[in-house]
Amino acid sequence: MQLLNTDIKNKVLDSMITIIGQRKAEILEANKKDLEAFNRDDQALYDRLVVNDKKIEGMIQAIQEVRDQEDPVSQEISNVTLDSGLNIVNKTAPFGTILIIYESRPDVTIEAAVLAFKANNKILLKGGKEAYNSNVVLVDCWKQALRENNLDEDWITMLQLNREETQEFLRNPDQPLDLIVPRGGERLIAFVKQHAQCAVLVSGRGNNFLYVHPEADWKKTVEVIINAKTDKISGCNALDKVLVDKNLPSYESRIQELKDILEAKGVEVLADAKSKEVLSSNTEIPNEDTWYEEFLAMKIVLGAVDNIDEAIAKINTYSGGHSSAILTENTEVAQFFMENIDTAAVYHNASTRFTDGGQMGVGAELAISTDKLHHRGPLGLKQLVTNKYYVYGDGHVRV
Repeated sequence: MQLLNTDIKNKVLDSMITIIGQRKAEILEANKKDLEAFNRDDQALYDRLVVNDKKIEGMIQAIQEVRDQEDPVSQEISNVTLDSGLNIVNKTAPFGTILIIYESRPDVTIEAAVLAFKANNKILLKGGKEAYNSNVVLVDCWKQALRENNLDEDWITMLQLNREETQEFLRNPDQPLDLIVPRGGERLIAFVKQHAQCAVLVSGRGNNFLYVHPEADWKKTVEVIINAKTDKISGCNALDKVLVDKNLPSYESRIQELKDILEAKGVEVLADAKSKEVLSSNTEIPNEDTWYEEFLAMKIVLGAVDNIDEAIAKINTYSGGHSSAILTENTEVAQFFMENIDTAAVYHNASTRFTDGGQMGVGAELAISTDKLHHRGPLGLKQLVTNKYYVYGDGHVRV
């Protein structure tokens, strides 16, 4: 694969910023066609499909942020000269070709591709059929930017495949394929992992938990829960489960108050067997599967636990490995919780909605990885490279 210098990559991104602005009306018109054809029964998916002035501003901002970041390629990781005189240098290197499979969100066509391109990777984009018209125009913007800078258009390719064709491509790709990043629900992720013949970096489900410790500040707790649940229900960092410690002072009145506040905000509140002892009028979760479920809706489970150990065990068993939080004024307890929770991000007295590349100082992100190899958490520009060893000798032979 050709290594592009930083200047030419940045010129392509400069062109993209201009082109997106110039073709804004065309992008909005294409998105209107997608929205008109979409069944609004799935509100979260519909919200992700929408492109408006704010979304376009976000696309341009993402391109600008990546353009301004340091080139992640050929950065020296280590440089060691052995006693033998052999010099071993480890540097960052592109993956090669990255396939991004995603549902609904046309802005991924910009944000994912800009990261992969700046990291010198070729990009294959497989968007959902519901965003077809939007993606066609956005990919054509990429093609225009590449042409304007005398680069091959195949740096960025839109795959137009149905499910069966996608399955066959994953099994027998007709070109080199080094990494696949599926962005979507559990069915999409399972489908990709089942059929892919190369590395898959999973951007997993949310299903995020929050534990209310007996030493929690109640005002903070309510504010954090409301934000984490209602700020953006379609976000993978939205809150789905709250575990209230039964040793919380005024536990019964507090959990009832929390239930009332959530319902006043339009949130459907489910109870588990323990919390239903207080929340007698609320529907009890039907079975254990509910604990595994990511709602992507105005729905939440208010559960109860007897202690922090039960909370940790429950979160590590059922969460999607994305984000979790503890509300407590006891810093030692918070540290114990944070060290023993197995999620990509864990919070003390803060909303899970901060699990986002821009909010965490990473900048634009490709996804939130819930894998542990090669990276966990927000996948930003620096995470879209692998590494390579450069070994310099002078007739060295091993004896």
